[in-house]
Amino acid sequence: MERKEHLSVALAQYDIVWESPSGNCSKIEKILEECRSEIDLLVLPEAFNTGFSMNPRQLAETMDGATVTWMKELSSLKKMAIGGSLFIFENGKYYNRFCWVEPDGKIITYDKRHLFSMGDEDQSFTRGDAQTLIEYNGWKIFPQICYDLRFPVWSRNIHDYDLLINVANWPAPRNEVWKTLLKARSIENQCYTVAVNRIGTDGMNINYSGNSVVIDPKGIKLFNAHHREIIETVSLDYQELQHFRRKFNVLKDQDHFTILG
Repeated sequence: MERKEHLSVALAQYDIVWESPSGNCSKIEKILEECRSEIDLLVLPEAFNTGFSMNPRQLAETMDGATVTWMKELSSLKKMAIGGSLFIFENGKYYNRFCWVEPDGKIITYDKRHLFSMGDEDQSFTRGDAQTLIEYNGWKIFPQICYDLRFPVWSRNIHDYDLLINVANWPAPRNEVWKTLLKARSIENQCYTVAVNRIGTDGMNINYSGNSVVIDPKGIKLFNAHHREIIETVSLDYQELQHFRRKFNVLKDQDHFTILG
């Protein structure tokens, strides 16, 4: 695929309707109506159709279920890729799965590796065992889900990716951790980072402060959504990224390692 030198990425930050897939899909469609910019990629939060519920037996869908079907239809209609996580039931197991859907119907997935044990996510879901690298419009994209952000070895740029995506339900009390780690991941991996969090209070009375951001490889914020419901489009510059890497190539001196298990 021919590379797009400028990738237009839309961040959708909103108050997720608790355990309501249809309600959230409708909300996303309404938010999209406010966007007049061309979009190459729409990024949604973690558990974008339900919120971070530990109730997968009632909420999980299959890969040919209503929400993935909706993603495919919206992607085709808007001629844009869509990425976000939802709960998937497959082969008798539940996964917190990042689903990437392209306008031609192609689907790529990543199952969350680091399950949030302090919230009993590991008791409800099966963890993933593999990283995923997405190639789209000539860009290499590395998806993560929320708690993965705390683990720099898993994030390390051994795949020469250009864009790190983290979709999250990251609670407000740990907002400073969110902001600090996102900058660190951008700097140490010399990549753009797009991170999409939710706002509002969920069904377990946990509050979220948003702060969805776009950060460049120098650690500079290109956009911060703060605490508001918004869709914002940011253009990422491929040549600017490559110029910086050539000028200050930290990645060539990185340590080599193998992730086990």
